[in-house]
Amino acid sequence: MLNVFHNLEISHYIYLSTVLFSIGLFGVLFRRNAIVLLMCIELMLNSVNLLLAAFTEYMGDANANGQMFVFFIMVVAAAEAAVGLAILVMVYRNTRKTDVSFLDQLKD
Repeated sequence: MLNVFHNLEISHYIYLSTVLFSIGLFGVLFRRNAIVLLMCIELMLNSVNLLLAAFTEYMGDANANGQMFVFFIMVVAAAEAAVGLAILVMVYRNTRKTDVSFLDQLKD
């Protein structure tokens, strides 16, 4: 297995993951476009994947439990993207908008 983690300290991966997660969080909180929201959620999930892979390599986990979690997070992310895009396509067909701020009107 190619060891790409040996050149950098774990703190670099923690900082990078924190920055990526923060960008995704701010995107979810402040953006209104549904496609951008889905991309920001994916960014947050990928930052967690990076951190799990880095910690697995750092701790020298022989069973690679962190890598199994990364795999499951990737499966959940793919399902979330498929379902989210399907909902987005149906909303766009009915309203011709991708802005999520008007979706609270669908309560009635």
